[in-house]
Amino acid sequence: MSRNLFIGFGTETGNSELLAMDAQRIASSNGIETRCACLDEIQVDEIKNHEYILIICSTWGDGEQPDNAQDLYDSMQDIDENELNGTHFAVLALGDTAFDLFCEAGIQWDQLLEEKGSSRFYERLDCDTDYEDDAEEWLEVVLNKIASTINA
Repeated sequence: MSRNLFIGFGTETGNSELLAMDAQRIASSNGIETRCACLDEIQVDEIKNHEYILIICSTWGDGEQPDNAQDLYDSMQDIDENELNGTHFAVLALGDTAFDLFCEAGIQWDQLLEEKGSSRFYERLDCDTDYEDDAEEWLEVVLNKIASTINA
């Protein structure tokens, strides 16, 4: 594994990117080696080189992936079922309860990563438009859990 943690974000408005930057800051302060990137800046093979995968993704339109997440999501669907064995993941989903498919993009990532053999190490958090406090608390818990495992 080349790095301990990949933090990937998919966003249309920038909220997921800001949370990803917060996650990277928290990870770094915990001694976790990270790569943080927009989901359109990374390939499937690069994701497989990380022990931990943290996806922060907003839902766009009517339950759709953000434009900058769609291609990687499609590529991930094409890999074999156990190709992510040995990796661990958590998903932070952003959405708006005013829409029927609340946090659908994050839900799809959560299901896809599990289907491809990655192990969920922390339950997905689905956040509404007032997400800041819940998301920050979740990130702290998730990243502390990774740090305790890596630094053990």
